[in-house]
Amino acid sequence: MRQEKLPPAELSRELRLEENDDLRRRRRVVGLSLLGAAIGGVVTAYQTGLIKRLPDILPGKFWNAEKVDASDYAYKRLNMPDAPLMILTYGATAALAAAGGRDRANDDPALPIAMAAKAAFDFLTCLKLAREEWEENEALCSWCQLATAISGTTLAISLPEAAKAAGLGRAVA
Repeated sequence: MRQEKLPPAELSRELRLEENDDLRRRRRVVGLSLLGAAIGGVVTAYQTGLIKRLPDILPGKFWNAEKVDASDYAYKRLNMPDAPLMILTYGATAALAAAGGRDRANDDPALPIAMAAKAAFDFLTCLKLAREEWEENEALCSWCQLATAISGTTLAISLPEAAKAAGLGRAVA
C-alpha cells in the first residue's frame, strides 16, 4: 500500500487521462452525483421561493412535487428545507469518488470503502425518506425519487472497487 500522496500533477493526469474499470465507475459516480446535486438545486429553488412552480418530471397520479416539497415533511429537519442537504450529500459523494489515484483500491483502500459506505447510507436514507414522504403526503416527489434511483445506482457502481479494496477481489465485479 502506498502511504504517500500522489503529486498533484500525477493525480491530475491519472484522473483525467488514465483508463481502467475502477476509474470508469468512479467517473459515473461523479456524473450521477452531479445530477443528484442538480436535482437538489431545482428543488431548493422551489423550496426557497426562487421559482414558484415545481412540475413533476414523471407522469402519473402518485407524483406531486409541489405538495411534497412545500409540506411540513420537507421543512422539519434542521429548521430548513431538505433539498439543500441533497446538494451537500451528493457533493460529498462526488468528492469521495474523485479522491485518490488510479489504483486507490490497492494504494488507499479506505477511499473506495468509504465511497461505498456513503452510497449505501445515502440509498437507505432515500428509501426511508420515500416511505416518510408517502406516509405524510400520500404523494411522492418525482424529483426526489429520481434521486433515490441515482443513489441506488451509485451504490451498485461503487461495490466492485470497494470489494477489491476489502480484499474480496472479483467477488462483486
